[in-house]
Amino acid sequence: MKVMKSVILAACGAATFWAGFPAATAAQAPAMVEALVSEPTAEATIAAWQEDPARIFAAGDVALSDLLYLARPVVVFADTPRDPAFSQQMALLQDRIEDLAVRDVIVLVDTDPGAESALREVLRPRGFALTLIDKDGRIAQRKPSPWSVREITHAIDKMPLRQQEINEAR
Repeated sequence: MKVMKSVILAACGAATFWAGFPAATAAQAPAMVEALVSEPTAEATIAAWQEDPARIFAAGDVALSDLLYLARPVVVFADTPRDPAFSQQMALLQDRIEDLAVRDVIVLVDTDPGAESALREVLRPRGFALTLIDKDGRIAQRKPSPWSVREITHAIDKMPLRQQEINEAR
């Protein structure tokens, strides 16, 4: 995690990292960077996500097994936080994060291939990648380019577990 902090803060600088984000997000950059580089336990990460589902977490903060039947991970990979596709994807997610929160989505990011996170070993991304995982741990979608929240929510709403949630809510 300390490597990620140095990559984000030293290599590109927080201002550069957040340059492609909406103004409100750029203003929140210091707190969001600290959230990305902290080293919480899985339980603390889950508690923080439940308290603030719009928050974004580092992929190394939680294992997929910790999220089974609790959350739908959307994992965003890039080889560097300066990747234009990564910046675009993060802006798209931040723009409509509340739509993802309604669907129990937790956003996890990994921009450091050298850290060899468990998620990177399991999902094996090449460069930029977005992976959508259902609550049962099944990989639902893999995308090599940014995807809008509308496309992500449409894919989630077609999942059997989401259909069951919708039916139970009626």
